[in-house]
Amino acid sequence: MTDAPIPALARLRDNRFLVIGRAGIDLSPDPPGSRTEAALRFTACLGGSGANIAVALARLGATAELLSCVADDAVGRFVLNELDRYGVGRGHVARVGDAARTSLALTETRSDDPQSVLYRNGAADFQLGIDAVAAVDFARYGALVISGTALAAEPSRGAVFRALEQARGAGLSLVFDIDHRRDGWASAAETSEVCARAASLSDMVVGSEDEFALLGPGDGLAEARALARDGTRIVVYKMGATGAVTLAPSREIRTGIYPVRALKPTGAGDGFLGGLLASLAAGFDLREAVLRGSACAAIVVSRVGCAPAVPSIAELDRFLATHPGPRPDPQEAGHAQRPA
Repeated sequence: MTDAPIPALARLRDNRFLVIGRAGIDLSPDPPGSRTEAALRFTACLGGSGANIAVALARLGATAELLSCVADDAVGRFVLNELDRYGVGRGHVARVGDAARTSLALTETRSDDPQSVLYRNGAADFQLGIDAVAAVDFARYGALVISGTALAAEPSRGAVFRALEQARGAGLSLVFDIDHRRDGWASAAETSEVCARAASLSDMVVGSEDEFALLGPGDGLAEARALARDGTRIVVYKMGATGAVTLAPSREIRTGIYPVRALKPTGAGDGFLGGLLASLAAGFDLREAVLRGSACAAIVVSRVGCAPAVPSIAELDRFLATHPGPRPDPQEAGHAQRPA
């Protein structure tokens, strides 16, 4: 079955993405498998949901730029250098001073009860302001990707909604990754109201059961279906180890995961979204793009780090060619082909 077109997502084919979200530093106990409290050393790499999504897009053939803030210190400079190394544009990443600090995450590379600690005290990325958004020429991009953590506090929240407004006026495709984290949010009611508003303004919404359940009184799948009901957007409902349900205007697409030996759970969602969007931009149909995003997620959880774990196009294609993959949904007719 062919998916009914979503006109607002047509600009994804421009393959130029602007991502709003945090960029930070990830520290992992070394060697892999060590617990944080027993570590003798740590490895450092680029992290943060916005940066990870942008890296995934860049690694998979898209042009990706980040709109964010980092601290005006050595850690912030490390992040900027890493963005350069991965080919992510950082012309709209501001350096902020005073007590602002770049986010830092301690993540263990272990499948058995991994610990994750996130430091967001005085988060620099929450300092993103409306003036920074006003300086963006949105006509240069085909899509705006929002990480929901950027909505948790002001002035970043107001800047995100201004960016959505300006991007809509410029005809961009609008993608919202709910990406809910409790830090920074004042209350559950505030979270629900703000995230529901952002979802209603977006052309594609991606989230988990718990994240969609934030948007209204129903369970997660009911809320996801409600968002997709009017046929104006695509909604991707992630179910972890049991795959995903993608709600398109003409059908629901159920897909599984690619089983791998996971070293950690972190980074899967960012890799998934980057792989999904880059594949849609490259001309794959929706079902195949979701599967390629799922393959990216599988690769990321099997490697150390988040940004460094994202595959290249060649690595992704090799994985898909050699991995048995999830069984196709028997309700789905036919198989998508690689675009010409």
